[in-house]
Amino acid sequence: MRVVRLDLWIDPVFDASIERDEALSLEVLPARGGAVTASGLAGAQAYHVSAAKDEVPARWWVSESLLAQCPELLCVSSGGAGYDTVDVAACTRAGVAVVNQAGANAASVAEMTFALLLSLVKRLRESQAALQSGTAASREALMGREIEGRVLGLVGIGEIGRRVARAAAGFGMRVMAFDPLLSPEEIRSRGAEPAGFAALLEAADVVSLHCPLNDDTRGMLGAEAFGGMKPGALFISTARGGIHDEGALLSALQAGRLAGAGLDVWSQEPPSPGNGLLLRSDVVAAYHTGGVTHEGRRKVAQGSATQIAEMLAGRRPSRLLNPEVWPRFLERLAQRQR
Repeated sequence: MRVVRLDLWIDPVFDASIERDEALSLEVLPARGGAVTASGLAGAQAYHVSAAKDEVPARWWVSESLLAQCPELLCVSSGGAGYDTVDVAACTRAGVAVVNQAGANAASVAEMTFALLLSLVKRLRESQAALQSGTAASREALMGREIEGRVLGLVGIGEIGRRVARAAAGFGMRVMAFDPLLSPEEIRSRGAEPAGFAALLEAADVVSLHCPLNDDTRGMLGAEAFGGMKPGALFISTARGGIHDEGALLSALQAGRLAGAGLDVWSQEPPSPGNGLLLRSDVVAAYHTGGVTHEGRRKVAQGSATQIAEMLAGRRPSRLLNPEVWPRFLERLAQRQR
C-alpha cells in the first residue's frame, strides 16, 4: 500500500513509523511539483496532507477535482485538528475515509490560550516596548490586572476547550461554554456552565474560541457578536482564521468596545505586516504557532501515521471524520487487496 505526503516539514516520526510497517511504502512528493506530484498522488492509497491551507498549494488540496484524478485513493489524513485542506463531503462521495488528529496538540494550544491571555492582562507587549524605548517612567503606568474571579466564556469545549476550562479553574476563573454539539450535562462534566451564545458573550470577561472552521462557524464573530460582548472584555482565538471577522474586531477595539485581543490565527497566514490589528498595543499576536511545539508536532505526526496504518489494515481509526463512509471504504479496501 502506497502512502504519500508532500515535502513540507513534518516530525520524522511519521516517516519512521510508515517505513517500519512492511505492508506500507512511503513516497515524498514535491509540494511545488507538477506532473511528478500528480502521478504520485494518482497511484496512492493514502495521502497525508497538512491542515494549513496557506502551506499547501491549492492544487494539492483534497478537492473533488483532485479525487477524480486519484482513483486508487482510499484514505486521507489531515495533519492537525483542523482539515481546511480537505473537502470531507467530496471524500465521502468518493468512498475515501478522512481522519484528523484532534487532541494531539491540545495541550500546546491550551497553553497558548493562556499565553495570549496573560500577555494581555499583564501588558507584556507594552512593558517590553517601554523598556526598549527607554520610556518606562513608572511601574504604575504599566499596571496590569488579575484574571482571578473573571468569567471565561468558551465557544467550543472539545479536547482543547476542556483543558482550557481545567486550567482556568486553577486560576480561580468561572467558566461558561457554548457548544451546540454537546448536552448541558456533558458541558458541565467538562468543567463549564452551559450557556447560549448571546448569553455567553454578554456575561464573559474573556471570550475564547475553540471551535472548528466550517459552514456553521465561518464569520460567527462579526460586528453583531462583538457588539454583544461585555464592554471592556477581551477576545482570544487559537481556533481558525475566518471564524472571527478581523475588520469587525479592529472596529470594536478602535471604538473602545473591547479592551484587547490575543490572536494566534488569521484569515491570511501570515497576515500582512500592515494589518491594523498588528499595529495596536492592545493586541497580542502569534503566527498560528499554538499547536506548533516539538511535543505537539510529534504527537500529530505519530497519530497520523498510526491512523493511516490502521485504516489500510482494515481497522477503524479513532478520529474518523466521515464514519458513514466506513462500509464503502472496507469494500474498496477489499477490492484493492484481491
